[in-house]
Amino acid sequence: MPRTLTLPTATLSLLALLAAAIPAWAEEAPRPAPSSAPSSAPSPAPSAPPSLGADTLKPGKPAVKPYLADTALPDAVQILPPPPAHDAPLDKADRAAFATTRALKGSPRWEIAANDVAEGAAAVLENFACVLGTRIDQARVPAVINLLERTRLDLAHATRAPKVHYRRLRPFVGNEAPICVQRTEKLADSFSYPSGHATQGWAYALILAALVPEKATAILVRGRAYGESRVVCGVHWLSDVVAGRLTGTSVFAALMGDPSFRADMEKARAELRTAMTSAGTGAGAAPDQAICTRETDALREPPLEF
Repeated sequence: MPRTLTLPTATLSLLALLAAAIPAWAEEAPRPAPSSAPSSAPSPAPSAPPSLGADTLKPGKPAVKPYLADTALPDAVQILPPPPAHDAPLDKADRAAFATTRALKGSPRWEIAANDVAEGAAAVLENFACVLGTRIDQARVPAVINLLERTRLDLAHATRAPKVHYRRLRPFVGNEAPICVQRTEKLADSFSYPSGHATQGWAYALILAALVPEKATAILVRGRAYGESRVVCGVHWLSDVVAGRLTGTSVFAALMGDPSFRADMEKARAELRTAMTSAGTGAGAAPDQAICTRETDALREPPLEF
């Protein structure tokens, strides 16, 4: 079994305190890589995350409006610690985690990480199907999709500033180690800290746990694994994922103070409850149990401990 890595107790405590105080992206999503080809040379000027004015899942389509005004959005540059300095203990842990998880290529956990590359409301609902117990027919839950997609814009907005501020390179840049997606110049030139996928996955898990509290533990375990997939995939450092969780928690806390968000939560709660109790009647279908068993087995002993 790969070596277990642990972050300092202070980081864990901060995350736990934030999560306990709450009731209850903006990254490219490339296709899984057929092979590990050498990285393209990065361009001189790294690009910023995608514009908030467009829906990245449907290019050219105007995005829905985020919930939070700029003045209400948590400032992640102030909230997050800087990424680890070169050769600091956490930097060594980051590099060890990247090196160790390369051995997972071809494993069931690697396959889950490749599936977790997909982001957005529809993709995450599908990835959480096993823990929800239902494959949600997204056409029948417009309130849930609206809630998650509007939140996604707030999350993208929150991660933009620290990404541009720190301009951290991704772990696969400068080497030919395998990653679970295609190596592209655009991905290599995008910024790593914090992880937008981990931010989104954890915030979505907090939302879903609040909507379906009886499944909160399983949902949050899956949300943690969704972020860990970025390390397994080789496209983020371990500390990027931890910072993503903190960012996602911070945005969720601010959203809970927004009346529009709370109203949409109530609409989504009723809608999701109906969809989950209507499995097999057209509103949803039970997930493939063989897939769920493989997922449970692959995630039972995560390669990293945060």
